[in-house]
Amino acid sequence: MRRETHFTIWYAVAAILVLLFIQDFLASQSHVKTISYSEFQQALAKGEIKDVEVAPTSMAGSYKSPAAGTPSHFLTQRVDPQVAEQLSKAGVDFSGAPDPSLFEAILRWLLPTVGFFLLWMFLMPRMMGGQTGQLMAIGKSKAKVYVETDTKVSFADVAGVDEAKAELQEVVNFLKEPQRYGRLGARLPKGVLLVGPPGTGKTLLARAVAGEAGVPFLSINGSEFVEMFVGVGAARVRDLFEEARQKAPAIIFIDELDALGRARGLNPIAGGNDEKEQTLNQLLSEMDGFDPRQGLILLAATNRPEILDPALLRAGRFDRQVLVDRPDRVGRLQILQVHAHKIQLAPDLQLEQVAALTPGFSGADLANLVNEAALLATRRGAESVTLNDFTQAVERIVAGLEKKNRLLNPDERRVVAYHELGHAFVALSLKGTDAVHKVSIIPRGIGALGYTIQRPTEDRFLMNTEELENRMAVLLGGRAAEHGIIGQISTGAADDLAKATDIARSMVTRFGMVAELGQVAYEHESKSFLNAPVPFGAERSYSEGTAQKIDNAIRGLVDRAFEKSLAIIHAKHAALDKAAMRLLEKETLLEAEIKELAGTEPPLAGS
Repeated sequence: MRRETHFTIWYAVAAILVLLFIQDFLASQSHVKTISYSEFQQALAKGEIKDVEVAPTSMAGSYKSPAAGTPSHFLTQRVDPQVAEQLSKAGVDFSGAPDPSLFEAILRWLLPTVGFFLLWMFLMPRMMGGQTGQLMAIGKSKAKVYVETDTKVSFADVAGVDEAKAELQEVVNFLKEPQRYGRLGARLPKGVLLVGPPGTGKTLLARAVAGEAGVPFLSINGSEFVEMFVGVGAARVRDLFEEARQKAPAIIFIDELDALGRARGLNPIAGGNDEKEQTLNQLLSEMDGFDPRQGLILLAATNRPEILDPALLRAGRFDRQVLVDRPDRVGRLQILQVHAHKIQLAPDLQLEQVAALTPGFSGADLANLVNEAALLATRRGAESVTLNDFTQAVERIVAGLEKKNRLLNPDERRVVAYHELGHAFVALSLKGTDAVHKVSIIPRGIGALGYTIQRPTEDRFLMNTEELENRMAVLLGGRAAEHGIIGQISTGAADDLAKATDIARSMVTRFGMVAELGQVAYEHESKSFLNAPVPFGAERSYSEGTAQKIDNAIRGLVDRAFEKSLAIIHAKHAALDKAAMRLLEKETLLEAEIKELAGTEPPLAGS
């Protein structure tokens, strides 16, 4: 039932009530006077009654000669004759109880009904989990429709993903000039799937396509197709595509497609979900049914493409899969330039320095970084945002808030100081490692008692055996400092050991970097990209003897990395003691001071 129907019913009810009220009012103002039964008997005894019409419960009649300005007719309620006689003898004024008027009778029936209906309208939306409570409209699509003026997003607002923008620019041109792009028989891609990690700008790209093309943009989340009633999801898919056909040329955007398009039969042990599969089947049918020549295109976004149903990804449905990855250094600079227009930057601030500080940050992370830096500058009463504000914002995002109330005893502070400086000194002594930016023993986050920030000099996509071994040595530098100088090891290296072991395991089982085991990949990544994941409960594909060799190789790589770190710590024992005293005094050391304390010797030969 639609909203217009509700209004029509309420108008009709109001009109009936007003009509009954007017009728009752006019009846009360007519020339009929309601009198008591005793007054009727007195008038009858005086001979003033002209005629009487007797009904089972009432009597109506007229007066012979009514006084001027008084009603000429009367109405009274009958009383039992015996009772009337007794009351008359006693001199009591009496009358019968009148029957309820038509208005009163209807009102007595209507008020409880209306009250119950209003209560039902109030409670049903809450019982339906925030839905409208209108069962006739439950299968309607919940897509939000935007036009160009609503989105207010263009490709100028999207930075750091130039390849994805170029792919989608062709879609925009096809929507703008279908005749030109179809002159050689080419057709518009039916679907474009945007895949990539969270926060990289997939939804922003989709809205930019709508803003550039200037066509209606129907946006819906994949989870909104899933309901408690069977068949609702499929009905909403049908309604969504029907609404898009009426507005064509248009763009349909389904965010978080994995909520709707999860592979059927992915986990047969846990059983299936017929409702979700029915919704997915309806989506597949609709994608096969619409004609791209109408100017209708389906955009979708997901950060879990590996669990999507293969039927969605075949040609003819999602013809293109566009990767929206984390930006490189140039891309991060472009994103920072977009967001920096909203804040007041210091004149000497170079955004290239901020871009170098943020490897691995997504577009959403960079937007949050700019905001956090602006808040830090505002909190200290500055007129502009400086590089130090960005550095503190990076530390806050990566390492967490400073725990100034977490006080360490002197022995713990000494262990943490040597541990963090062990990372820094090993990193400065080995080639191919990231530059040390800052060392601190101020506790941060949940469990970090100190931290060492390293800044890569450039984006790296390949690493060789030596660089991986050096990275493990840096991770184990803290444990080596504790063992080589303090003579004890603590629990503070748990995370470092886990990361170093992961690197060693990947070198052995995935990268084939151990000669004894040959050029063989014994394990695969836990999640494959745009392919089905490894089946649940899959067994390993190597023997127990090979497993023993793998374990020994991993242990050997980690032990060699530890010995390398320990040699560096022993060689720089005096400098490390001096740096530890300075760190315990200042709690934080920056890059220039760390290099000065560590010395400027070149990296160790053969490192």
